[in-house]
Amino acid sequence: MPKKIDHEERKVKILQTALKVFAREGYRDSNLSLIATECGISRPTIYQYFKDKEQIYYYAVKLVTGRMFAKYADYAWNTADSVLIRINTICNDIIDMSKQYRNELTSLMDVMLQLKKEGMDFSDIIFRRTAKLHILFKRLLRIGISNGQVRSCDINKITQHLVILLESFCFQLAFLDAFDAVGAKEVVANYMTLLEPTTHTQLA
Repeated sequence: MPKKIDHEERKVKILQTALKVFAREGYRDSNLSLIATECGISRPTIYQYFKDKEQIYYYAVKLVTGRMFAKYADYAWNTADSVLIRINTICNDIIDMSKQYRNELTSLMDVMLQLKKEGMDFSDIIFRRTAKLHILFKRLLRIGISNGQVRSCDINKITQHLVILLESFCFQLAFLDAFDAVGAKEVVANYMTLLEPTTHTQLA
């Protein structure tokens, strides 16, 4: 009886192999034949999953961000935690997940830098993949302000600040061996204190 193939598992294996090939050979000099060989599958087989290396890269971005964001909405709306604790917990989990999948993150960033040199802009891709996080933070902040758990503030700017902080942490984690995850979490926690209704510091 032939072995049943887990197609999602195979896609992830192709993805992980492709990221290693991109990092080693350079994105421009990589191709599906090389990726297929290193995966131990045929080129026609790899075409069943991806039509080209660009599609592999987009899937990689989707997979990495999907891992991070899939569970947050469920947690955010099914917990008795205060709004600021929810936001802090989500930020901490993103830091932890980035650390757990550090190799994939580094490979993604490396390819992104290679393609940037070739004139490819990833800002729209990144924004689309983080859009759900923006929306989630804005909704939580709006609820927190309405129920008195969060001080009055510019919700759009605060959300932007939080996402920029997290993006900065991800870049540091990808490229700095000495990245301090504990320190990063402390930065987020300190930012949360500025959002407490008893804080008198003026926020934008």
